[in-house]
Amino acid sequence: MARIVVVGSINMDLVTQAPRFPRPGETILGERFLTVPGGKGANQAVAASRLGAEVALVGATGADAFGQQLRQGLAAEGIDLTHTVQLDGCASGTASITVAGGENQIIVIPAANARVTPTQVEQAQAMVARADAVLVQMEIPLETVEATLRLGQRLGVAVILNPAPAQRLPAEWVKLARYVTPNQHELAILLGADPAEDFHALMQRAPCPVVLTRGGEGAWYREQGEPLHQHGFKVDVVDSTGAGDTFNAALAVFLHEGLPQAVRKACAAAALSVTKLGAQGGMPTLREVEALLARQAR
Repeated sequence: MARIVVVGSINMDLVTQAPRFPRPGETILGERFLTVPGGKGANQAVAASRLGAEVALVGATGADAFGQQLRQGLAAEGIDLTHTVQLDGCASGTASITVAGGENQIIVIPAANARVTPTQVEQAQAMVARADAVLVQMEIPLETVEATLRLGQRLGVAVILNPAPAQRLPAEWVKLARYVTPNQHELAILLGADPAEDFHALMQRAPCPVVLTRGGEGAWYREQGEPLHQHGFKVDVVDSTGAGDTFNAALAVFLHEGLPQAVRKACAAAALSVTKLGAQGGMPTLREVEALLARQAR
């Protein structure tokens, strides 16, 4: 069983389904509203747990109703919350998500996530030292992202940096990651480059190995030499929210099998995740991923 530590955000997603996205200043009638657990950190933790990993989460919630629901849901998924703090006088993070035509638009309010600290990461050192891989994203303070990368480097534990939401980071930080997992837009911003530049060239300029996601096209990955391609899996798309988080979680869980196999399984898991509504609602189990791969092999 893989042991994964996730350092990241925990949100309540406020999801609206609509026939299309409204234009600026326009009001339209939606089709459905629901609240579902989310946040890139929590999403990746849940996805990794469903894929059979032993998972611990370093994060924060508010001491509010959303916070209680979020913690209960994570605990029910078997996730270790020893280093997930509950903050008095602070709201839990939220994300307002509109879903239309299989695509989504998202506005995130960090709230408690903005108070995930480097000290929390250091306090989780013993847990990180036992991990097979660490996942970190950028919905938490950048100083905490840096602390995670440096701790992984110091302990010799692979850290997978998912640079989303996209921001430019010092090359010195990026070098500390075992892998960085952007889409093309995120990679360009991370490197301070033109998003229109050929993604193969961007991957070769990155200061660490890159696994680049391209939605339904699959993923490209490079440790050295030319980038290699893993095709996507054809599915009926219902909601793409959480597909990237599922991909990252699967990559971490299966990394011990070697990068090509981990990327293949990550693409399969991400494909399954978009066939249901909600970030965590669509995240597949290990058995479901293995069944998809078996069907593809026939």
